[in-house]
Amino acid sequence: MEINTLSYFLTASVLLTLAPGPDNLYLLAKSLASGAKSGVFLSAGLASGIVFHTGLVILGVAALIQSSPMAFAGLKFIGAGYLLYLAWKAFQEKGELQMGQADETSSYGAIYRRGVLMNILNPKVLLFFLAFLPQFVDAASADFAWNIALLGAVFALQAFVIFSGIALCAGRVRTFILGTRNLNRILGIVQGLVLTIIALAILLS
Repeated sequence: MEINTLSYFLTASVLLTLAPGPDNLYLLAKSLASGAKSGVFLSAGLASGIVFHTGLVILGVAALIQSSPMAFAGLKFIGAGYLLYLAWKAFQEKGELQMGQADETSSYGAIYRRGVLMNILNPKVLLFFLAFLPQFVDAASADFAWNIALLGAVFALQAFVIFSGIALCAGRVRTFILGTRNLNRILGIVQGLVLTIIALAILLS
């Protein structure tokens, strides 16, 4: 793959990742509520989901799902249901988290897995990569699969770096608002609302 092509892809990927979206909003809310470290683990989970979608594009599964309304609908309802479950849990938080401490109600491994599942159960992400990645690769090339894998890895890496930066910035802001009364409850509601909006966006897509 030519360096120019890779540079164009990286530039486009960074701009897409920086654009305000559901992942950024939820990551920001989670980092404010649970700390920068939780946000970094969530970022790693979201980036890992990108690797998963890249693999599906290479295997042609994404094209199969796109051509099958039933398969797409099934994935859509599963993904939306999972996000609504997470939203319900967020709404149940009644301020029991103590600002200034790590979120001990969820292990970092659980937060990472949440990020992975949020990404892989979102069919819009899968179809996005099906449309986006091949634009930068010659379909007739013998290295088509390897080039797609390279682009997927680049996208995942830059997304992890940018998402982690958001988490760290949110963690810094969090230190200035320690002790704010009822802030934990407010952030729990914010997380729940963001997750609900993402779920509804998936269902209505």
